[in-house]
Amino acid sequence: MQTVQEPAAPTTSEPQWTRRNLLRTGAAAVVVAGTGALGYRVYDTAVLSPGRGDAYDPWQHWRDEPGLLGAVGAAVLAASPHNTQPWIFGVRADAVDVLVDATRGTGTVDPYRREQHIGVGCAIENLVLACRARGLEPTVTLLPDDSRLATVAVQPGRPAPDPRHDAIGERHTNRGPFEARAVPPETLAGLVDPTGTAGLAVRWIAEPAPRAALSRLLNDAAAALVADEQQSLDNFAWFRSHDDDIQRHRDGLTLGGQGFGAVKLALAKLLPASSRAAGDQFWLKQTADVHTATAAAYGVITTGTPDDRATQLTAGRLLERIHLTATCQGIALHHMNQITERIDRERSAGATPAFAPRFAELLPPGEQPLLTFRVGYPRRPAAPSPRRATDQVIR
Repeated sequence: MQTVQEPAAPTTSEPQWTRRNLLRTGAAAVVVAGTGALGYRVYDTAVLSPGRGDAYDPWQHWRDEPGLLGAVGAAVLAASPHNTQPWIFGVRADAVDVLVDATRGTGTVDPYRREQHIGVGCAIENLVLACRARGLEPTVTLLPDDSRLATVAVQPGRPAPDPRHDAIGERHTNRGPFEARAVPPETLAGLVDPTGTAGLAVRWIAEPAPRAALSRLLNDAAAALVADEQQSLDNFAWFRSHDDDIQRHRDGLTLGGQGFGAVKLALAKLLPASSRAAGDQFWLKQTADVHTATAAAYGVITTGTPDDRATQLTAGRLLERIHLTATCQGIALHHMNQITERIDRERSAGATPAFAPRFAELLPPGEQPLLTFRVGYPRRPAAPSPRRATDQVIR
């Protein structure tokens, strides 16, 4: 989810521009009270240098390091929920241990840490691809003991070129609008490499009626999430509105990742940051007017064992594989997990299920959703997200 912040109520009759107003109206003008305020906002939000600085360097240098350290440099560019990057790596001479950083969670948004483990699975897939590209043949063992989620042991081999590996530095979540054209069914099917994913399935929802039903469900789930005070707070905790925060934390969600055009993004950065409530309303509007309105198709990864950790890790590997393949073909992908976040929230709170039965109507009997995403041909490229450096994730 993306959030923005609203200033205090105006004290004069001058027109007051906020990020909320700009993002709601798409206005191509901005009123700033004085040159000093404008200069500070330009500096504070990096208006003139978006996507730059140490927080973005891993995207530029992920190929530079050889061996297992270089493979970890590719792993840190994987997808993760809210860009929490919940991974730790232990690098040995002939193996990499993959652990979860339990402190990097989203609280009630992910009460069973389902998304967190899927994110670690995404990193494992990048790690495997990067090992092969470096002439290291990997063997993955999931859940080798209570302290490790996976061990990737390697032995010398021949470099194995793979377009998916080459796409690691170009893969970004695209939250912007997609073009009004379908992705052919055969293209959707070709995005899925099911190797080693027994017990998982990818269900494409592309026909108009079921796609509209899932769009309604996604909008309703977003509304329920922002109406839940604690889930709203836990979402907001991962939003970084200032460049200092981005460069210090090197994680989380940013204005630059919301899919705006260049002019709108620059204007949004110049305006004062706003409240959680205003950001929630903006996210609801984007979900309705952009995300669901322009989705060419939805993908749902399903399983009969959604609580199984090995299943979640494998689902993450499959998700990353799909996203990298889509990137190779010029297809955008946007993760949309508010339905499963509400399903888990209702379950953890002991509430009467509202979303699980509705989602079940769109899926084959016995299959439960692990995650959901939308795909389509993008109107504009996606921007990179901040990333922690390799030395920050190695224990």
